[in-house]
Amino acid sequence: MSTPPKGKNTESPTEPFKRAVATTLRAIAGKPELEVNYAAEKPALNQERARLPEPPRRMSKADAAILRGHADSMALRLAMHNPAIHKKMLPQGENARSVFEAVEQARVEAIGSRRMSGIAQNLTAMLEDRYHRGQYEEISDRADAPLEDALAMLVRERLTGQKPPAGAKKVVDLWRDFIEKRADRDLDRLAEEIEDQRGFAEAIHDLLTSLDMGEDRSNERDEDDQDEEDGSGQDDSSNDQGAAEQDDSSEQSAQEDAELSSEDQPDQAAESDDAPPADRPDDMDTGDSEEAGEPWRPKHPLSNEPRGPDYRAYTNKFDETVGAEELCDAEELSRLRSYLDKQIQHLQGVVARLANRLQRRLMAQQNRAWDFDLEEGMLDPARLSRVVTDPYQPLSFKNERDTDFRDTVVTLLLDNSGSMRGRPITVAATCADILARTLERCGVKVEILGFTTRAWKGGQSRESWLAANKPQSPGRLNDLRHIIYKAADAPWRRARKNLGLMMREGLLKENIDGEALDWAHKRLLARPEQRKILMMISDGAPVDDSTLSVNPGNYLERHLRWIIEDIETRSPVELIAIGIGHDVTRYYRRAVTIVDAEELGGAMTEKLAELFEEKAPAPTRGKRRLH
Repeated sequence: MSTPPKGKNTESPTEPFKRAVATTLRAIAGKPELEVNYAAEKPALNQERARLPEPPRRMSKADAAILRGHADSMALRLAMHNPAIHKKMLPQGENARSVFEAVEQARVEAIGSRRMSGIAQNLTAMLEDRYHRGQYEEISDRADAPLEDALAMLVRERLTGQKPPAGAKKVVDLWRDFIEKRADRDLDRLAEEIEDQRGFAEAIHDLLTSLDMGEDRSNERDEDDQDEEDGSGQDDSSNDQGAAEQDDSSEQSAQEDAELSSEDQPDQAAESDDAPPADRPDDMDTGDSEEAGEPWRPKHPLSNEPRGPDYRAYTNKFDETVGAEELCDAEELSRLRSYLDKQIQHLQGVVARLANRLQRRLMAQQNRAWDFDLEEGMLDPARLSRVVTDPYQPLSFKNERDTDFRDTVVTLLLDNSGSMRGRPITVAATCADILARTLERCGVKVEILGFTTRAWKGGQSRESWLAANKPQSPGRLNDLRHIIYKAADAPWRRARKNLGLMMREGLLKENIDGEALDWAHKRLLARPEQRKILMMISDGAPVDDSTLSVNPGNYLERHLRWIIEDIETRSPVELIAIGIGHDVTRYYRRAVTIVDAEELGGAMTEKLAELFEEKAPAPTRGKRRLH
């Protein structure tokens, strides 16, 4: 066996760079124990862990700056942002919340940019990459330009003096006159309050009011005034403590300047300006999970947008709804299932324990109870001895009490898009498998569905469109593939192998969430069970390059929002969503976001348990729209 030459370094050429970035992130954040990982998944952040994109082996200077920008954005979020204040000041409305999140992130990044020029350059590179990947430069109508992104860039311009990145310039120009005409003074006030998060948040609320997106906050202010009166006796000590903290902060800033002086220099690990960029996801969600950055797909800013009815498919001719066993033969399914089992051996025990806990909670709700000594009902044989000893004693009857646990069916709808490849899809398949088995033992029927597309870049639908000389506004321009892994009436033992299909190379492509959600919902409505639960598991916004290249940038997302609203307000189906590294709370009323795929089992079991322990939902009013 040959051995490497003595003293030769065999580690990857990117390892020194990754260590340097991780160390810098911890230093700026002031969290020496922060866990920093690299993966070909979406960047994500919480108080204990940061996940950065895996850099390419041959890194250009631009690649290095983009990765540093992601790290700096996360570090500044941890160092300059108070989650408690943020949560208290966060508006309730969805559109106002999106603006609030974006402007707050612009604040923390502006603080770092003003203190250190290297950070400013890195953040600019990251933003330029995000808006370029999001195709913002192709937006030509204000209705398609996300207001929160335009505001964030305008606030960044006021706070730092830096012009918007080239990729975002068109979006900013579409909104600039409207915003500055209504809220120019509010923008100036933001610059004055940059170091005070609470004052800055108040200024954002004034900005929202100027843009007709504000909320009545008089009750909150009265409560704050009362709190200040109650704590007036502690003002002196609080001020002394604040002064001490400010001195510590100044010393830490000086140390950061010294530690990050190397950020202004080109990284020596960069080998080629022509190297391809890293295969990394682009969105950086913010919110309660403390993730840095903003989703890269445009979101429509205003609530009076036209929705739903203008969505259509160019052709449904090539769409398919297919059983998993039809996409490959039985031998291959068995092999894929064996591969899945090997991949998640260490995870099965954890998910099984969670599932058993769920089973105990469900079975407790199904315990039988009886009422005795009734005048009618079922004859109670245990009390017949009374008649023998006393012939004048009347017969005794009993009746079983009604239980709150109703006849239920659960649909698990799994995102089968390419971004789920690897660990996320493996964990999702395992959790679906174990939960289906558990719920079946509890008398709850389970359906497992998946959704993707038949091809990348449009498939036969796009070819038909090209053959028709590219008519304008073609609508959805890809071939849907909806997969039935387990029907509700199929026993788990027969469908077990089908889940191995998710491990098949080439299955996972693009995701059109709105039509998939509508398909799963209609299947549930046809079921006879009294209670119907639909759980969506996804790791990102709907994305189909072929459709979005010839339609507005928010075309798929707008349709998804319309479908969600339709189900949540008009349907008896109870809808819940779990986002893997993706903030689904901006879409769904009942939702949870997890950072790591391995948290999925716990999130699924906990949310299902909460649903089963709730009382029956109130009946919906009005008729559902047909679509």
